[in-house]
Amino acid sequence: MLLQHLPRDSAVARELHGEAAEWSVSDYLLAAAVDQLAEANWMFATVNQDEDAEPLEYPAPVSRPGAEPAAEELTAEQQPAGPGPAQLASFFG
Repeated sequence: MLLQHLPRDSAVARELHGEAAEWSVSDYLLAAAVDQLAEANWMFATVNQDEDAEPLEYPAPVSRPGAEPAAEELTAEQQPAGPGPAQLASFFG
């Protein structure tokens, strides 16, 4: 019962949840905002570049605790269409 009310950054929480215990909802929202801004900048630059220019590299997302491997490590077939159930559950949980 007492363990349920320990602070989020307590030693017990860090031991149980690892780095994710140090991330608050605000941290996840900020990471999502940074990712969206990077994507918007990439889209703007892609649309406004020369037709003959090399395609720009898609921006890598901000790494999150407990996240799956980075996008560049996944093959094209493994690329998720959006956040997976585990990511959504950890974000809203």
